[in-house]
Amino acid sequence: MTKCLTTETKTLIESSQVSRINSIFFGGGTPSLAEPRTIASVIEAVTKTTQLHAAAEVTLEVNPTLLETGKLRDFRSAGVNRVSIGVQAFKDTDLKVLGREHSSLDSIKCIEEAVSLYPGRVSVDVIFGRPGQTLDSWITEIHQVLSICDQHISLYQLTLERGTQLFKWVQSGLIELPEEDMMADMYLEAVEILEKHGFEQYEVSNFAKNGARSDHNTAYWTGQQYIGVGPGAHGRFVPRGLGQRTREARIQTLEPIPWMFEVERDGHATRRIVEQTDKDILKELVAVGLRTKEGVTHMSWNLRCPDHTLWSVFQGPTIASLINTQFIILDNRGLRTTKKGMAVLDAMLPDLIIAIENRFLIPSMTQR
Repeated sequence: MTKCLTTETKTLIESSQVSRINSIFFGGGTPSLAEPRTIASVIEAVTKTTQLHAAAEVTLEVNPTLLETGKLRDFRSAGVNRVSIGVQAFKDTDLKVLGREHSSLDSIKCIEEAVSLYPGRVSVDVIFGRPGQTLDSWITEIHQVLSICDQHISLYQLTLERGTQLFKWVQSGLIELPEEDMMADMYLEAVEILEKHGFEQYEVSNFAKNGARSDHNTAYWTGQQYIGVGPGAHGRFVPRGLGQRTREARIQTLEPIPWMFEVERDGHATRRIVEQTDKDILKELVAVGLRTKEGVTHMSWNLRCPDHTLWSVFQGPTIASLINTQFIILDNRGLRTTKKGMAVLDAMLPDLIIAIENRFLIPSMTQR
């Protein structure tokens, strides 16, 4: 696995027009179960293939089990300089329902160890909308998080994954999730508490203090190129030999054994390549960019679409209504959501995507 990860890293970097790596993110699955030397090997493959920025952010997703907590120091020696800890809940009964193997005490120990090893570079993930969760218990939990990790916090609403035990329990009526209105209240209450404690909501689910934003995730949200390595990884980059604006969406083989076979045979296991049109890129830019506080700036839009401005694309009665009701703002800075608009972004995105689709419609023969 280590050999294949390093091989695919080198191959995909060499296949791209990427000349410098600004961040590395080990995520998906449970990368902290890997040996630190595996992490070190991938980082070394990057540095040998291209330039790694001197201040590059290197993040590792960590589950707060005792086994993984015990490796935090070795991961730092391997080159990791930031960790994202999947706490999910501070209530042991909820952790069991979610199928987690750690306890709330394990989480506290992991966070404390991480904060001492990676000062200012620790993020904690927490899930709300869990079965039986109340607003009061959620508020208590937020304050508990703040007492031990005060730099970066990510809040995610529980998503039921088909095929999991929790999904079956909810479908059968054995377990009930909080009502939608209650989950909305949980989100808004958490936002208010975090802002009172000096956190900046720089993205729908992400809050940072003292400039502790995630550089890597920000690259996704601002439409930058990224290379996906490993089973099931996704990437977006401009390959060598093609025009500067011809970006490809790439998906790697999902299953680990076939993935390794293909990497050993071809140097990579790219299963699917889709050449992205300008319209594809702009739809992605809006879908992810509006998740952020800054939204889509005129500069980032014009870099990808010099022929159509934000003003010319986002017009018409539907968009005007979103602006007049103060859900979105379109001004000299660009296109972004308001605070109340950020909370209902998913409901607005179809109208915004349709505006892009309409602008790029190919005229019919009669219209010509």
